[in-house]
Amino acid sequence: MSKEKIIIYTDGAARGNPGPAGWGAILIFGEKIHEMGGRSDHATNNQMELSGPIEALKYLHKKKIDMPVEIFSDSKYVILGITEWISNWQKNNWRNAAKKPVLNKELWVELYILTEQFKIKWNYVAGHNGDKWNERADEIATNFADDNEIELKK
Repeated sequence: MSKEKIIIYTDGAARGNPGPAGWGAILIFGEKIHEMGGRSDHATNNQMELSGPIEALKYLHKKKIDMPVEIFSDSKYVILGITEWISNWQKNNWRNAAKKPVLNKELWVELYILTEQFKIKWNYVAGHNGDKWNERADEIATNFADDNEIELKK
């Protein structure tokens, strides 16, 4: 098996939370960089934080890229949700520790199904802390949220 891996940085942004929102993802394959982003007229920050890794993994799946993946996110909600909380949510019929329905269940299910197709290592990166790729993912997400044009590396 190749020791190569794909590194993905993701971020989400919402104006008003909920409000106009965007997500950004940067896929790094060695020297090659592919940037992606999208927007919603009305979404929460958490929905956009989930959309980044979902869309990045959907892209890899569509391109039939089968390599280990390392995902960096500044959202503890996403990282803890997919690595720790989701198994209990599934066992408890998608109820959280407070016995309330899990918010954004459809996105969590989609992310879970996608994660089953890849070997993924999840990493937390502090937001707005000078990490070049996290800052760029934030720039993509906020520009999409603000409906601004932004040039993406393909």
